Amino acid sequence: MTTPYEPGQVLRILIAEDDIDDQEILGETLDKLHPAAEVVMVSNGLKAVKNLEASSDDALPNLMILDYNMPELNGEQVLEALSGHPRYNRIYKVVLSTSSSPYYKSACLALGAHGYHTKPTSFIEFEELISALLEACTNHQF
Repeated sequence: MTTPYEPGQVLRILIAEDDIDDQEILGETLDKLHPAAEVVMVSNGLKAVKNLEASSDDALPNLMILDYNMPELNGEQVLEALSGHPRYNRIYKVVLSTSSSPYYKSACLALGAHGYHTKPTSFIEFEELISALLEACTNHQF
């Protein structure tokens, strides 16, 4: 088994988030913590699925951060759309939400999410969470 991100390899991150403020803070945090990462930001779940479908296997993201509550397809629905396709198994998938609903969390984890986190309320908390996600993505085995 190998890790999807190894030193010298480009780290690709797909973020599906409809809130502009959250897009900005995620982008700034990633730029600070891993400025060499290739970050693609889309505004809804359908665009996330279409982005993945259009990507070659070599260009798939290593990390996908999904907002739970998005238009078109929510985070759970995106995970459901990806769950039947083995080519997406190597992607480290995480859901962020304003909701701490145990149902949402268990449903997302059952569909292949590697984590479900309530959105932090401060930049420092966002930085800590993103740092932990980058480390988990780096150590992810598939």
